[in-house]
Amino acid sequence: MYRGTEFQSQGSPVLNLHSAIELPEGAQQADLDLLPRLNEEHRRRFPLEEDLEARIRHNELAARMQLSAERALDLASETDATQKMYGMNQPATADYGKRCLMARRLVESAVRFVHLEAPIRTPWDSHSNLKQGIEEIARKVDQPAAALIRDLKQRGLLESTIVVWTGEFGRLPVSQNGNGRDHNRNAFGLFVAGGGFKKGYIHGATDEFGYRAVEGRIGCPDFTATLLNQLGLDHEQLKYSHNGRDETLTDPAVTRARVVDELLA
Repeated sequence: MYRGTEFQSQGSPVLNLHSAIELPEGAQQADLDLLPRLNEEHRRRFPLEEDLEARIRHNELAARMQLSAERALDLASETDATQKMYGMNQPATADYGKRCLMARRLVESAVRFVHLEAPIRTPWDSHSNLKQGIEEIARKVDQPAAALIRDLKQRGLLESTIVVWTGEFGRLPVSQNGNGRDHNRNAFGLFVAGGGFKKGYIHGATDEFGYRAVEGRIGCPDFTATLLNQLGLDHEQLKYSHNGRDETLTDPAVTRARVVDELLA
């Protein structure tokens, strides 16, 4: 029910949105008319089957997407200046620039959550070729990422949108096999824009080697609690049933997670 929908930046943005074969006139509408009757019969026979409700909503979403998704993701209406700002006129930035511009259009269309993938598989996992790898991916993503934030701001969307740029680990300040760096769980950085967070603010610091966070330490549960707060959700009250018990995203009884007010405007 809550699963995301994958879009492509090349070719048709949404796979399988239309029938692969041409249907006779009225056939699709006949299918749509029959489907609710079959669903109701299934509900009557299996009243405890929860998957059906999720499937119904999935089909309803697909029907709405047929009407609006392609229009929302059609970039032909964007000005040359906008496309240039995202770097779509340059080979290095064109792919990620298109993804960022698609993200802005989805936000405009009231899509609540948008997840952007970098144009290279696991690009920041720099166990080898660190210098070359970082330079390559930075060329691809820096301009489009900045353009997305700038575009959201100039359209009045940034204050109601949280842009989070992060990964799962930092990197150790020592080399791995001479030209890479292994994971560092003791310190890593991220940036957040919009959504009521402070502007131009740097929080915390590592030790002189960049190995361990020593000032203003914020754990992942704290950051999650803060994001949820900015989304209007209380991390202590947001619970879901899992393996017979109510669980939260931050487990505050163990982690003592808190909303980090120092990050908020």
